[in-house]
Amino acid sequence: MAQFLLIHGSNHGAWCWRDVIPELERLGHTARALDLPSHGDDPTPIADVTLDSYADAILGALDGPTILVGHSAGGFAITQAAERDPRNVAGLVFVTAYVPQPGKSLVDMLGEAPEQPMKGAFEMAPDKLSFRFKPEFLTSALYGDCPEGTYDYAMAHIGWQPLATQTTPATLTGASDNVPRHYVFCTEDRAVPPAHQRQMAAGFAPENTVELATGHSPFFSAPRALAEALDGFSDAM
Repeated sequence: MAQFLLIHGSNHGAWCWRDVIPELERLGHTARALDLPSHGDDPTPIADVTLDSYADAILGALDGPTILVGHSAGGFAITQAAERDPRNVAGLVFVTAYVPQPGKSLVDMLGEAPEQPMKGAFEMAPDKLSFRFKPEFLTSALYGDCPEGTYDYAMAHIGWQPLATQTTPATLTGASDNVPRHYVFCTEDRAVPPAHQRQMAAGFAPENTVELATGHSPFFSAPRALAEALDGFSDAM
């Protein structure tokens, strides 16, 4: 059985994986979720957060070979960690996530998307160091297909996203080239359009991908199906 470390995307925290962890454990795996620096219960000041500090937090949480699962912006974090030190990274799974490209930040890649559903979705902090989703966007695009109560739960936990992590390109040296990579396409996603997901995962072999008929937050809308997809990927790693 495999060991999974689940990495959240923008503005979220370990809390968003609450329903996936027991599903993975039901399948016989070990699963943990991590609060990246400044997210959830992590006290790091936003001004001190960098993409490298995300990678350091992930690497510091590894205890033996582990499959890293990154949701959305978490694709940058797991890739940066694997590039820094791939020794304990058994695989990378991108869940409707950004797959870093050489010299491009997440903001750069967002601007290249064939559609721009997130235009106007954010409010910037007065100091310009972080941003957060506008509540109406959370309702329509992130949690629209999720169970009742999801929005209230998320609003009680969601926080500010350090901008520096999304304006910095990942350092791609080739160190993680031999790490297996898989992709979970979310075909009803209204935040990261399916066409953009396909664009970013163009280099992935078809057998290393799975489709879920969900929106942007399958950890809430389809935790069992997501866990089963991760379980299937683990057999190939």
